[in-house]
Amino acid sequence: MNDPAPQSLSISEQVSHSPAQECEDTKGCFADHVRNFSEFGQPSIATLEGTIPYVINEFWTARQRQAHSIHEVSYRACFKPQLPAFFINRLTRPGDGVYDPFMGRGTTPVQAALMGRQPMGNDINPLSVLFTRPRLNPPALNEIAGRLDEIDLNHGDDGDPDLLAFYSPRTLRHICALRRWLIERAPWGGTPDPIDDWIRMVAINRLTGHSPGFFSVYTLPPNQAVSAQSQLKINEKRRQTPPDRDVKKIILKKTRSLIKDGPMASHPPAILTTASADSTPAIPDASVQLVVTSPPFLDIVQYAVDNWLRSWFAGIDVAGVNIAQHRTESGWQAMVRNTLTELARVVRPGGHVAFEVGEVRKGKVLLERLVWDAAEGLPFERLFVMVNQQEFTKTANCWGIGNNAGGTNTNRIVVLRRR
Repeated sequence: MNDPAPQSLSISEQVSHSPAQECEDTKGCFADHVRNFSEFGQPSIATLEGTIPYVINEFWTARQRQAHSIHEVSYRACFKPQLPAFFINRLTRPGDGVYDPFMGRGTTPVQAALMGRQPMGNDINPLSVLFTRPRLNPPALNEIAGRLDEIDLNHGDDGDPDLLAFYSPRTLRHICALRRWLIERAPWGGTPDPIDDWIRMVAINRLTGHSPGFFSVYTLPPNQAVSAQSQLKINEKRRQTPPDRDVKKIILKKTRSLIKDGPMASHPPAILTTASADSTPAIPDASVQLVVTSPPFLDIVQYAVDNWLRSWFAGIDVAGVNIAQHRTESGWQAMVRNTLTELARVVRPGGHVAFEVGEVRKGKVLLERLVWDAAEGLPFERLFVMVNQQEFTKTANCWGIGNNAGGTNTNRIVVLRRR
């Protein structure tokens, strides 16, 4: 597939730390790509850092930050839907396969479905399929309400007493009744009814949070769960007692919020798998036109610890989920190399990979350079690193100088093209 036609935009290209001749060579190598990755009036900056070309801009601006409501489920360390939408719009056509080997909550495959592409996703965490699959074909609200009416929540067991740190006794019984009902109808690994699948997904996302819209008393943000012991300390500090919650009402309220922006677009059947990103035999050879992904960043996110409560509800043995943590740059880079080797198999010639790495350790470790080097020798053309800044300021901010105080300040995306 050929690249999209360049847009008629005003573009300034500035190359730092390089002689004038290198500037001209760089412009010849990727100026056309820069035109395809600028849109909102602010000129992109093209710059060399060593041998790596960077394209810097604020690529999705305030007017584009409202994504479809179907994305609004919480998950630790997920990127915004605007990121995959940006690449899907430029590098694919309707019906093309769009894939994420580290799909997390499913942002890339869900956005692909919204845009009429084939959603494809993988994650070693089995929760990822439970988050993603129901949102690709949401049931009607009246079907969900009818199914909830069938479930008798008054005959649940008392559950693990440690969970009373989060829930009132009545709420915990209702949660346990819902959990048992769902697991009995579709044991883990079985084929779920799509309405049950939706109810499970919403319930998982309502287990803990910091408002009456969740089943729990006030706790940490809803993308993770603290331990029961830590929750007891929060309760004591805040002088709070878990209140009774209406489980069915909360599920319906969240459902209305998720589907408020309208139905899912027509799209080809999804392929969703649970495997290590470097070995995904269920993804056919040369079936992918675009990969948009973001792997775990070194050792900064404790996925298994954060998801213990969600895994319990879903009937998943969290101890059996082998989510690797890479504590060294060399170990992390080896994981990326293995992943890119597998992506070279599934991406068709002319297809693209957008490999997002964000910022870690306050910008002291530039993971995009590790990705760039990891791709050397593989059948990919290394195009450039795209840096999406929250606010377009001086280029020095991209290298950790005068940047925002905390968190991830930029999206840093290595863009590759399959030869």
